[in-house]
Amino acid sequence: MTQPLIIRPVVQADLLPWTRLWDGYNAFYGRKDQTALADEITQTTWARFFDPLEPVHALVAEHDGQLLGLTHYLYHRSTTQLGLSCYLQDLYTAESARGTGVGRALIEAVYRSAREAGSPRVYWQTHETNTSAMRLYDQVAERSGFLVYRKLM
Repeated sequence: MTQPLIIRPVVQADLLPWTRLWDGYNAFYGRKDQTALADEITQTTWARFFDPLEPVHALVAEHDGQLLGLTHYLYHRSTTQLGLSCYLQDLYTAESARGTGVGRALIEAVYRSAREAGSPRVYWQTHETNTSAMRLYDQVAERSGFLVYRKLM
């Protein structure tokens, strides 16, 4: 990349390129068999990024005017610490930009935001088959050893 990669908060004008990345992210995890995740979910998620009462935040990676990646993270209370935990919920890099440092830059930006917010912990989960992402994750964080269980209601 000749131009610098810019990591910045999402802005209203990013809606269309963010939506393309969001759709790619959801397709990657098999949630996009249909053309789009329920419009209501996407619209609500987008609106939360701009609501100061919501603990949900979004950053994008921009290079030469193009969005190449996104990350969404949120803060929540924990029973095991006083400070808020930071959950990195979504991380996605456009296929054309994978392996160029975009994912690492987005993670590092979440780390900076968490430090600024006084959060002592950033954590996330990924699917066990996402081995290429796990190679990066093993470099920038440690595996907790915890497994995720869920029951959809």
